[in-house]
Amino acid sequence: MVKGFKAWGVSSGIKKDGGPDLALIVSECDAIASGVFTRNRVKAAPVILSMEHIKNETIRAIIANSGNANACTGREGLDDARNVCRMISEYLNIKSSEVIVASTGVIGERLNTEAISKAIPELVKGLSPDGFEQAARAIMTTDTFPKISSFTGDLDGINYNILGIAKGAGMIMPDMATMLCFIVTDIKLDRERLNQALFEAVNCTFNRISVDGDTSTNDMVVMLANGAAGNKGLTESQLKGFKIGLIKVMEDLSAMIVKDGEGATKVIKVMVKGAVSGDDALKAVREVSNSLLVKTAFYGGDPNWGRIMAVLGRCSIEFVPDKVDIWIDHIKIVSGGIGNGRTNEIEASKQMSSREFSLTIDLNMGDCEEHMLTCDLTHGYVDINASYRT
Repeated sequence: MVKGFKAWGVSSGIKKDGGPDLALIVSECDAIASGVFTRNRVKAAPVILSMEHIKNETIRAIIANSGNANACTGREGLDDARNVCRMISEYLNIKSSEVIVASTGVIGERLNTEAISKAIPELVKGLSPDGFEQAARAIMTTDTFPKISSFTGDLDGINYNILGIAKGAGMIMPDMATMLCFIVTDIKLDRERLNQALFEAVNCTFNRISVDGDTSTNDMVVMLANGAAGNKGLTESQLKGFKIGLIKVMEDLSAMIVKDGEGATKVIKVMVKGAVSGDDALKAVREVSNSLLVKTAFYGGDPNWGRIMAVLGRCSIEFVPDKVDIWIDHIKIVSGGIGNGRTNEIEASKQMSSREFSLTIDLNMGDCEEHMLTCDLTHGYVDINASYRT
């Protein structure tokens, strides 16, 4: 539980299967907010509106629906998002501009605001300090399990809490964040420090995962801090501790998203080291993590290092093929750009049958490195997305 926050989730009828599809998170006192939103040029109506609202001094609530993205719906979609904020603000007796609104699901269809209106009384009535799991279930789309993580820290005898929920299994390749993620904390800190902490944490967690290389029209990470823990402020040392806790929560959620990747059977940590620059390391690790040929090889347990070399050769980085070393876990399959033989590949293939393993690429050009979490690409991914609407 996080002091001063309540949450709940209900079924409103937006989803055709009748599952939970409407979530609400409320701060009982004024909270400051920080957010990171999709850089996709096609932005859903709730993203556009929430980017405006988050500039306000206080935010009191987040309402999110699944089953409908309210994206590519024009002026009517924006009106629908505004109406959702207005409806929830009236029940909570707060300003509509103090509401963050989020949606996820099918693109290009109008949002059923009538169904949301009818469900709001039950949603508000159910609000509870321990209702975050229900909220996490209500924002799921193709997810197979709710994603929730928490952290408790100490400020000279004062406990504070951080709790996050997220959804995401497909369209995962962040260019700022990914999926939907809502984080609450009862610690007191100013907006500048909240922004700094969130942006830093997003960059090393959500910006380092990939499922399929696609970014969404609806991605957002929003964090609320209400100060209910009772601390008066943060020293630099305490701020550092808070950031460590925040990163821990977001690392947990990031790993859950990759593990739950649509159709995925394996989680792979891809590391590129020995790059000339950080940009080169990031380019290389992203290209390898998103390569369809590499990801299908992960699925088949095939240490096909030639595919990895080919990806490196097309990603516009400074490297010399004859210097590249490659490992699957602790097994070295390439030395100086040349394969280490069938025996090593057979051992590597055995490692690749595990639920989790690592791929390490050493360019041997410099001191920079980057990593990403990714998953394999399976028949299941095609099955899910070939019939997502039909």
